[in-house]
Amino acid sequence: MSVAWKGVFPAVTTQIREDLSVDLADTQRVVDDLIKDGVTGVIALGTVGENNSFEYDEKVEVLTAIVEAVAGRVPVITGVSEYDTRRAVRYAKAAETAGADGLMLLPPMVYVPKPHELVAHFKGVADSVGLPIMLYNNPPAYRTLIDNDVLAALVDVANIVAVKESAPDTRRFTDVKTAFGDRYVLFAGLDDVALEGLYLGAQGWVSGLTNAFPRESVELVNAFARGDHAKAMEIYRWFMPLLHLDAEHDLVQSIKLAEQVMGRGSERVLPPRYPLIGARRAEVIAMVEKAAATRPTLAPPAPLASPKAA
Repeated sequence: MSVAWKGVFPAVTTQIREDLSVDLADTQRVVDDLIKDGVTGVIALGTVGENNSFEYDEKVEVLTAIVEAVAGRVPVITGVSEYDTRRAVRYAKAAETAGADGLMLLPPMVYVPKPHELVAHFKGVADSVGLPIMLYNNPPAYRTLIDNDVLAALVDVANIVAVKESAPDTRRFTDVKTAFGDRYVLFAGLDDVALEGLYLGAQGWVSGLTNAFPRESVELVNAFARGDHAKAMEIYRWFMPLLHLDAEHDLVQSIKLAEQVMGRGSERVLPPRYPLIGARRAEVIAMVEKAAATRPTLAPPAPLASPKAA
């Protein structure tokens, strides 16, 4: 299916059994529940999906299962998070064969490329597939900045169409819009600056905490899109203590624990990650329970509207 780059795309979790094998059926259930709650797309095997903890064959297996569960109802975008260009091309091609609708392409892991190397990496993957691509800019996590010089070098690569902006500096949204207009669709990629991103021109939100509170996430974006800024702000302020978890190094464990508290999934993760313990675990549980007890009143579920561009 063609990708309408707008709305709420949760970075879905990959469910893990007690023996640390992948629970494909439960992963499919989690994704199906999110779609029923109104999300407009899913990101398979992003950071929250523990991409780099899986072997190549496991990634293809997980993606194939998610595509099967989604059954064309919303676009399926998969993370391409590899150590080098050859591995990235291999997985991108496999993702296309498996039925993914698009890619979320990260810079190379571990090695921090110079700008011309980063451009070559992105072009190498883009040239290998026909799928549309969202670039993932997250310099705090991956030590690589996809700056405007890099984006300028990629303007003529037709299937690089979007940027997930996860830099905490919200000036990035305006700088990209000023330099490139509508050439790149912008997505907010850091949960605790999501509403700021929408105000500054983002058309959608790649979210982690949507896994625990999907209806609130969808209504936040819907409220903004219909011009109900008071409701959007009400939801955002209610949500903010949890949204801050997305910017922490233990975001995967925190989000999966939140998902478990809300009865949507399991907190089990793959090593080297381990479930939260001690005071941190108690803190996150208390935050989720408080959020659940104080949930804002929502409008009846409706199709997600397109956010208004800034």
